[in-house]
Formats: sequence, C-alpha cells, structure tokens
Amino acid sequence: MEQHQPCYCCSGNAYSECCEPYVTNTTAPSTAEQLMRSRYTAYALANAIYIINTTHPKTRHFHSKKAILQWAKENTWQRLEILVSEESRVVFKAYYKDAEDNVCEHYEDSLFEMLGGKWYYVSGTFKE
Repeated sequence: MEQHQPCYCCSGNAYSECCEPYVTNTTAPSTAEQLMRSRYTAYALANAIYIINTTHPKTRHFHSKKAILQWAKENTWQRLEILVSEESRVVFKAYYKDAEDNVCEHYEDSLFEMLGGKWYYVSGTFKE
C-alpha cells in the first residue's frame, strides 16, 4: 500500500496516519468516532477479525465472522459520511456498490461503550 494513500474512512488523512494503527492493532481508538471510522476501513479491507474484536463482548455472539467477511468482500466500499458524532454514539452513512454494481447506502445510528479502557461497538439502528 502506498505510504500516503488516503484513508478509506474519508477523513482526509493518510491511511498510515489514520485507521491503519487501529486496524493493525498498533494502538486503540480513543473515541467512538475513531472506532467507527476504523471499522468502516476494516470492512473496506475485508478484515472481519477486527470487526469481531471491536464488537462489545456482550453483543459479539450476534455477529458471524463468516457473514461479515462475505458482506465485506461482495461489496465495493465507496465512502463514509459521519452525520453525528457524540461521546458514545455515531450516526453515519456508508456508501458501497453491491455485487450487481448497484450503488447502496447503509445508514446507521450506532452505539458504543468504553470497557476496560477500550471502545467497542454495541449496536446499531438502521435508518431508511
């Protein structure tokens, strides 16, 4: 990967200085928004292990690594738009192209929780 490649999360920063340290477990996100952005990046990179590991232990059993990996790989991730960013809540739109090349939008109101000094994704409500 090119050193100054823009980050997948559309922050405007280089991937190496934005989500890469989180996705590679070099450091942990210090805000819910950073975790959200890094999880989007993990979908773009089809890194299901990161998605599972950053899902709260109390809700992790609702998610399948195989299903996450399949959904990540069958879509082409276009961009992320953060609409609301609060301490433990992030509302976002993720744009992607599906396997049939249809442009799609995933609109979610997500909740996060700090546990043991680390942020975790707890749940999300999908919006129309």
